[in-house]
Amino acid sequence: MTAPTIISRADHPISRANIDPDALSVLRQLRKRNHTAFLVGGGVRDLLLGRQPKDFDIGTSAHPNEVKRIFRRCWIVGRRFRLAHVRFGNKTIEVATFRRQLPDHETVATDETASGSTPPGRRVIRRDNTFGTPEEDAFRRDFTINALFYDISTFAVIDYIGGMKDLRHKLIRCIGDPNERFIEDPVRMIRAVAFAARLGFRLDPPVREAIREHAAEIAHAAPARLMEEMYKLLRSGAAARTFRLLSRTGLLRQLAPEVDRVRPKAPLWQSLDRLDAYRNSHGSAPETLTNAVLLGSLAAPVMRIDLTPPARDDRTVRVALGDLTVPRRDAEYLRRLLVLLPQLTKPDPPAGAVRSILANTSFPEALTWLEIHGQDPNALERWRDQLEQGPPPRVRRRRRRPRRRRRPAAATDS
Repeated sequence: MTAPTIISRADHPISRANIDPDALSVLRQLRKRNHTAFLVGGGVRDLLLGRQPKDFDIGTSAHPNEVKRIFRRCWIVGRRFRLAHVRFGNKTIEVATFRRQLPDHETVATDETASGSTPPGRRVIRRDNTFGTPEEDAFRRDFTINALFYDISTFAVIDYIGGMKDLRHKLIRCIGDPNERFIEDPVRMIRAVAFAARLGFRLDPPVREAIREHAAEIAHAAPARLMEEMYKLLRSGAAARTFRLLSRTGLLRQLAPEVDRVRPKAPLWQSLDRLDAYRNSHGSAPETLTNAVLLGSLAAPVMRIDLTPPARDDRTVRVALGDLTVPRRDAEYLRRLLVLLPQLTKPDPPAGAVRSILANTSFPEALTWLEIHGQDPNALERWRDQLEQGPPPRVRRRRRRPRRRRRPAAATDS
């Protein structure tokens, strides 16, 4: 057992006034039923740094089914590790039971008799529903700055692993041997780079060296999961810094060689800078930052995107990013918005064209693209005004009735 460092209220800046009231309610309900419950992870880290947390996650001694019995609107999710999601309207508070690090006999060094997706000798986690103590949970996390707990009963921060010291030194340090942790889950390398870029921290030298040595391990992560991580990076508000650091550490070459090898990279950095400026002008990631807009911000500066409409049976994806699984739907939405874009910059389009553009399903994304990457502020303002006014009315022309031909007068006998 390791005696934790207890940082009292007088020695840290966290105030309950900055914690989501629904998260506080969950913590109180768990404690009321004699369960240990702390605010954990990134929420504690961001509060200590004076940042607004994106999520308020809770760690508890209560098992998932016990959490479900306490909260009426609660769902159990996850397969490798079961979590409780407590819903408050559209908001979700994630409640995770304290976990412990699996001993070697409970992990599997994948052999050739397994599915074949993992190389021989590779240490991976077979199962993860192994519950433990707060201390075991802290040592099981990825980086020291994410292993801090906040106790609402004492207003203290609990530090088992030296995370407070690393926060002060602005250091991204692995818990345990980074070589082992990155082989166990290669996506942790992306997370290390993302934290360093977003927080303005530096990578601990052993972490940096382990990333350089094991960058190729990223190929063993699920492509769909990697694509989701890419979208998170692009939506973070620090995309330009993150992709620069991915390039310097060699990870970008493994993730998306088409992006990494392009020269010069100035158009790419400019595109990501504009994306970050748009994201940071909002309190949180706006719904207008769709996957198609994010994908285009990364891909359009470095590759030619085929804008021809696909044939009915054409299932090819028009955007290639290494082995990443680019969803065909996202690529198609990107193609449609790029096709629509030139029509938005035409001056004085006819009323029929305006109605057609406003009715186009790609119009909202094209307007977002025009705001982020467009060079025509007048066009952007014009379409915003038009959106408020609504489509121009149809002019119903009165059909002229054809003139009846007069019959010639009948001849009369004289």
